[in-house]
Amino acid sequence: MSLQSTKVSITRRGRIARFAPIVAWLPHYDRGWLRADVIAGLTLWGLVVPEAMAYAGIAGLPPNAGLYTLLTALLVYAIFGSSRHLVMQATAATAALLAGTIFSFGVSAADPVRYQAYASALVIVTGLVFLAAALARLGFITQFLSKPVMDGFVTGLAIFVAIGQLNKLFGVERGEGNTLIKLLEIIRQLPEANWVTFAVGASALALLFVLPRLNKQLPAGLVVLFGFIALSWSLDLSGRFGVAVVGVLPAGLPALTWPQIPLLAWAQMVLPAIGILLVAYSEALGVAREFAEKHGYEVDPDQELYAHAFANIASGLFGGMLASGSMSASAVKEGAGARSQVTNLVTWGAALVTVLFLTPLFAPLPEAVLAALIIHAVWHIIVARKLQQVRLVSRTEFWLGALALAGVLLIDVLQGMMIGLVASLLLVIYRSSQPHLSSLGRAPGSADIFADLERHPENQPVPGVLILRLDAPMYYANALTFRRQVNELVAANAPQAVVFDTAAQDALDITSAEVLKGLVQELMHKGITVRAAGVHAPVLDMARRTSLLDAIGDDAIFPTVAEAVQSLGGRP
Repeated sequence: MSLQSTKVSITRRGRIARFAPIVAWLPHYDRGWLRADVIAGLTLWGLVVPEAMAYAGIAGLPPNAGLYTLLTALLVYAIFGSSRHLVMQATAATAALLAGTIFSFGVSAADPVRYQAYASALVIVTGLVFLAAALARLGFITQFLSKPVMDGFVTGLAIFVAIGQLNKLFGVERGEGNTLIKLLEIIRQLPEANWVTFAVGASALALLFVLPRLNKQLPAGLVVLFGFIALSWSLDLSGRFGVAVVGVLPAGLPALTWPQIPLLAWAQMVLPAIGILLVAYSEALGVAREFAEKHGYEVDPDQELYAHAFANIASGLFGGMLASGSMSASAVKEGAGARSQVTNLVTWGAALVTVLFLTPLFAPLPEAVLAALIIHAVWHIIVARKLQQVRLVSRTEFWLGALALAGVLLIDVLQGMMIGLVASLLLVIYRSSQPHLSSLGRAPGSADIFADLERHPENQPVPGVLILRLDAPMYYANALTFRRQVNELVAANAPQAVVFDTAAQDALDITSAEVLKGLVQELMHKGITVRAAGVHAPVLDMARRTSLLDAIGDDAIFPTVAEAVQSLGGRP
């Protein structure tokens, strides 16, 4: 092979590796990791199989939908994901979002064929939204979600999920309405409860909490799952005591299917899919970055968008659910000693065997046990969200988080999600529209060091000179606030000159330039000399194009605050 063809081959392989990271890491896989990855993969299988079936119940889908999600998401993420430790599967949050969104279209799980079609369509649309975000390189979008708001939303979602499982735990009918109404309906039906069903579910829940305390290496979910399958089969809980069971699941691989729903419904799914993206992606990226930082490697946010896109498109086409990075599964994988995505491939292989050969074993599984698995999973989410700690730090952010929580519980999941997103954006807008304006003074014994007088009261103001620094970039939403703050300080200090430290300003929009021009003219009309220091080239170019520079004058621009002050007669 010629040198030129070798270079072309290497370049092509590099491009493929950027698109599918497995091409880069698998040929260089350290075989010394294999034993740990295999053990971790089998351990992970013991967790994700019962979880997948349980989360399908949250979404209003049959248990095999959760297994189909595993088959697609685990394999796709191993190929396209950039994290060594993230596990992609259905989660409690995405399952609840799936159900809440489908219900908002007026589609009921009582019509399983139509419900499945809408669910698959939403998963596909969400995947396409992820793909659009990846192509636009929008990996930064989660930065706009406030963590306290996300905490409030996810806590509300966890409570919503837990209360939604109580009917299976007590063997009564599921109520309709918001979370509070559903809880009241469960309480009203308690005299009609099937107490054998409750004993099964409650004992399963107790074991899920107790077994890990006895032995952390024990796969509690798998022990409970197969233990109660054996108990149900041996005692015939369904026939003798009326305990609801999962029933026969279809065996074999899922079929590739395009959901048949109205064209308008496809379009209406785009907006909720964007909300699902923000919630699911922020959780997944947070988990991926946490483990990447712990183990010393990098996660590519844009590549994660591609991985989420392909996983969800595949899941939707094969009758699966929304897939995202799972906090609990990723923690179990990392704790079991996993080193790479080979762990996901091992888990995928075990899940494939489960779907092909083991589904008949799940027929006697009591639904109350699935409810216990779900409640146990979301309990950890509820406990982990510390809104009370947020309240001690920032009351504003606490109340925004509480608002998102209340939206989920008192209205519904989709509306609560939108409230959380709007609350996050409002917080960003409010904070950026209220920038802090610092008044600077010279540090003692220094000629060129200036700092905020509020934070450094030992600094000395320059007589007759007001030195101002905006501690956040100015743009159209905060320009008028900046002008008002400057006028208030000028009125309070009556300076002969004002120096603007613009080092934090990398760009300038037309609105801000016009506001600044008006402010400069107003100050000069009052006989106040104006200087600017640390002006970056893009700001200077915009100032020149908008005639702001004409108002202030070329000779009023200086490289540093010290030189600007010196030009006014202040000591160097």
